[in-house]
Amino acid sequence: MQEVNLGLYFLSEFVGTAMLVLLGCGVVANVVLARTKGNGGGWLLINWGWGLAVFAGVLVSAYSGAMINPAVSLALLIAGNIEFVWFLIAILAQLVGAFVGAVLAWVAYKQHFDEEPDPALKLAVFSTGPAMRSYGWNLATEVIGTFVLMFVIFAFADYGDIDVGVPGGLGPLAAVPVALLVVGIGASLGGPTGYAINPARDLGPRIAHAVLPIKGKGSSDWAYSWVPVVGPLLGGAIAALLAPVLLSLA
Repeated sequence: MQEVNLGLYFLSEFVGTAMLVLLGCGVVANVVLARTKGNGGGWLLINWGWGLAVFAGVLVSAYSGAMINPAVSLALLIAGNIEFVWFLIAILAQLVGAFVGAVLAWVAYKQHFDEEPDPALKLAVFSTGPAMRSYGWNLATEVIGTFVLMFVIFAFADYGDIDVGVPGGLGPLAAVPVALLVVGIGASLGGPTGYAINPARDLGPRIAHAVLPIKGKGSSDWAYSWVPVVGPLLGGAIAALLAPVLLSLA
């Protein structure tokens, strides 16, 4: 494996994940908070907003391979595409970046958070939650959604020349198909849990929700918080183990 500047590696994942969460939490805020111009825009607007957030996050984090997701990093570690030290640095950068992105989204919508009376909608801007709370089934949904994400990403890597000199696994992929994949997962599998499919995307903003001085914010729902962390990690790991076998049969 090539020599990597670990400082730039951290910065790449930090900036990419912060961009992802800023735009992702931002579209949710625009749809659910009181008196925004996008209020009531609906589920598909959120799906497309998150897809475009992934597009932007991937574009600005090419040096590290644009993982911006601990489940992706774990899958690439299992597949042998990144080293363990890179994995640890990426996870830290992703969590910090997700926290910062969520804080910036709150700053952008501060007045609307103040106007919104429903604590559940305020939490929804930051983190996912189940439509029907059943931890086992909610976990299964997150595993399936993240498996689809990583399995298709591994399939992307079968097309074209992926040796472009970045240390991660996503940099050589076009950002557009990754973004469209996220839109598709949200539209098809996002209904039960809000499709975290990314532990950092959920945990970092949930911590931000807990510590920010948000008027009338209510609980951060820590009882549920393990589901959007464990589920995506399991889904990514399963995809990394099964993809070489299944794709070889295609």
